[in-house]
Amino acid sequence: MTNRLAGASSAYLRQHAENPVDWWTWDQMALDEATRLDRPIFLSIGYAACHWCHVMAHESFEDADVAAVLNEHFISIKVDREERPDVDALYMAATQLVSGHGGWPMSVFLLPDGRPFMAGTYYPPVARYGQVAFTSLLHAMHDAWTDRRDEVERQAMELSRALERDVSFIDHLAPFTDTLDLAVSRQLLRDELVDRVDAEGGFGDAPKFPRPSYVEALLEFTDDQARLAVERTLDAMSRRGIYDHLRGGFARYSVDAQWHVPHFEKMLSDQALLARAYLRASAACDHREWYDVALDTIAFVVSDLAVDQGFASALDADAGGVEGSHVTWTPHEVAAALERDGGLDDLDASLGRWRIEEPGAFEGRSIPRLADAEPFTTPVALAGARESLRRSRASRAQPGRDEKVILEWNAMFASALFMSGVAPYVERGVSLLESLRRTHWSDGVWWRTESRRAHASASDVAWLVDAYVDAFESTGDDEWLSHAGTGAAFLLEHYWDGEVPTSRNPHVGHGIFSRSDLVTDLHARPKEIFDGATPSSHAVACRALARLSLCTADQEMLVVAQRLVELAASLLASHPGAVPDLLEAAGFALSGVEVVIPGEPNMLSEYVRGSVTRRAVLVTGTGSLALLENRLPGFAYVCRAGECQMPVDTVTALCEQLRIVGA
Repeated sequence: MTNRLAGASSAYLRQHAENPVDWWTWDQMALDEATRLDRPIFLSIGYAACHWCHVMAHESFEDADVAAVLNEHFISIKVDREERPDVDALYMAATQLVSGHGGWPMSVFLLPDGRPFMAGTYYPPVARYGQVAFTSLLHAMHDAWTDRRDEVERQAMELSRALERDVSFIDHLAPFTDTLDLAVSRQLLRDELVDRVDAEGGFGDAPKFPRPSYVEALLEFTDDQARLAVERTLDAMSRRGIYDHLRGGFARYSVDAQWHVPHFEKMLSDQALLARAYLRASAACDHREWYDVALDTIAFVVSDLAVDQGFASALDADAGGVEGSHVTWTPHEVAAALERDGGLDDLDASLGRWRIEEPGAFEGRSIPRLADAEPFTTPVALAGARESLRRSRASRAQPGRDEKVILEWNAMFASALFMSGVAPYVERGVSLLESLRRTHWSDGVWWRTESRRAHASASDVAWLVDAYVDAFESTGDDEWLSHAGTGAAFLLEHYWDGEVPTSRNPHVGHGIFSRSDLVTDLHARPKEIFDGATPSSHAVACRALARLSLCTADQEMLVVAQRLVELAASLLASHPGAVPDLLEAAGFALSGVEVVIPGEPNMLSEYVRGSVTRRAVLVTGTGSLALLENRLPGFAYVCRAGECQMPVDTVTALCEQLRIVGA
């Protein structure tokens, strides 16, 4: 067997590369081989921190009999969804159409040209709980391919038609003929979220996923119900088991409704988005503990995910082959750890603070969480105990780390670094963006990861542009806007569908494809409109282009952002809960505010950086931007749509002007 994956840069592709399946990577060569041999394709999509991906690999892909069937009758392709989100998005849509649900590992059967005809997720090695055995499925697919080829091809054709409509949902929306009122949409979203939040915090049943965008949408409102929903959700997530109270950082999601038992993997994207949400909520609600949560989360990323080129993408849920074994405790283990450092006097207080009990709630072991009266930040009296537990935990088997440096997620984290306002973190954000430019840009092309195997997605480029604007706001250095302009031009050249709108012709073009026109190994080009665990590429592109246009007074770019709002206006008006990030972006595109403060940093610019200014950009410094011309240093100018308030030189007056314009 040719081991094509052993040298892959992706940790997921390298995992189990020694197993007997003759895996191919996703590329035209694999598709051509399927055509040459006249075989269907078995496509397995997963990611390095995926627990059930490892289970299926051990149960099935490492089994010699299963591998023999795959090798004889199929071309087997393994894809890391984080490296190729375009492949994942296309076949996830197919899986949901076929089975009614999605997840990873994803198992899809394709024609040699890439069109799917059957799809599902995890399959066990033997039939159980109503699930077909994987070997039985393989034999059924082979028999269908051999004996009923016409049925297979007909099913592929029907699924492709449905898939084409599904992955380009935005193209099939009816034109919105009313006037879009964003205030009404925000109120509609607020009412939906307040109705959905439950007593344990969060906006849905178990399993519970953090939704930072929902929390940030509620910060728009100051009524008791909205603030209670924010407080209940942020406190629950930061004080219970989904947060790692000894090492820092959030797990991917909670398997229960109480945010107590997590799925233990940690993703860089979650850390970045949740840190941003806690920072914004802390400023909006004057809640110091949430600021501490954000800084602790950032500190975890800096200490545990840093690699040479940026930050690694994830830590596994498993350690030493056991899910969560690196995180959970018994009282005896706590006592042993403290005794080694002579800290047994802290035993009762430690067990009480982190609620280490016998038996614990997770397979008899305890997941640290905070007792009700405990502050988030470890008291000085227990700082030594915490360090003892950290050292003891470090001696255990550790989770694997997926060291892919994903452009999108690193740009997200750069944004969180800038938002923190902490000087060393701002400097780290600057150095991170500089590093990404060296490692992910080559020969006029942006790449998804430092391996330069996969082209950047629209989200990669849009997040990078947005982070460049953040860097400008934090430093006042015009160079970042120059980089943002180059990134925006690349986005429009390679991802825009159709003619790019202009002020003379603003209603043309059909939005953003999620993959570049430089990618040629997929039979469809999805568009991503619905916001999920991360914002859609449509939303991030709209926000990035709008913010850049406000900083540079580029009306043509603002027209493009406004076209993105126009294309999704019916969703914004009727279903804002499906597009909360686009709703935020639309505010920048339709009614964005420029806060212009010329000169060196002063109390006015520092106030704006440290406060929640909704749908506003900060233009400061001594550069050559048009918005800085003929304006007095030390004064603040609040402008919208070319109309400016009188210049002011006190924070009180600036606050009043921001209130007047709704920022």
